[in-house]
Amino acid sequence: MKKKIIGIAGGSGSGKTTFLRRLIDHFPPSQIALVSQDNYYKKKELQFVDENGMVNYDLPTAIDREHFFSDMEALKRGESIEKLEYNFNNPSWEPQKITVNSAPIIVMEGLFIFHFTEILEQLDHKVFIDAPVEERLRRRIHRDLDERGYPEHEVRYQWQNHVRPAEELYLDPFKSQCDVIVDNTHSLEEGIAHVIALLEA
Repeated sequence: MKKKIIGIAGGSGSGKTTFLRRLIDHFPPSQIALVSQDNYYKKKELQFVDENGMVNYDLPTAIDREHFFSDMEALKRGESIEKLEYNFNNPSWEPQKITVNSAPIIVMEGLFIFHFTEILEQLDHKVFIDAPVEERLRRRIHRDLDERGYPEHEVRYQWQNHVRPAEELYLDPFKSQCDVIVDNTHSLEEGIAHVIALLEA
């Protein structure tokens, strides 16, 4: 039976994590597999550093693209994959080994999944999680301060110089090509129901 591959992307703070959690929880574990771009960041010393000495993680080159794609291919073949989770350079967060078993539904998630043509071309469904820019910035400041310990001035710098330029270049142009656009300020439930219906069809 052909596996269904769904791509889910959205800007920082759009609510992808909440959406994904609800989607994954709907299906039995044996029916759905999640591959998250976050777990494919290259080491910090391999990342691009901007003119002010700040590491820019919001570039396609920040991701181990070949490994990301090869793991998707392995799941398509029915194989399991193993990966260390990404700890966002938090020294107090000990990364754990993640094992993902193949399943009839494969979810590819991340900022660059539509930009990476080798992944885009194999997606059966494309989902864009959307929310207003100012609301997303507010959520990111709150998240990065509470969960990752980043000061607000650093979060705002990254947003202006790295995050938004990357979204405008590598994500936003694909919005019109998506099968489902979820407005995460008003219609999250409707969006989840729509995607579930697509996957169960």
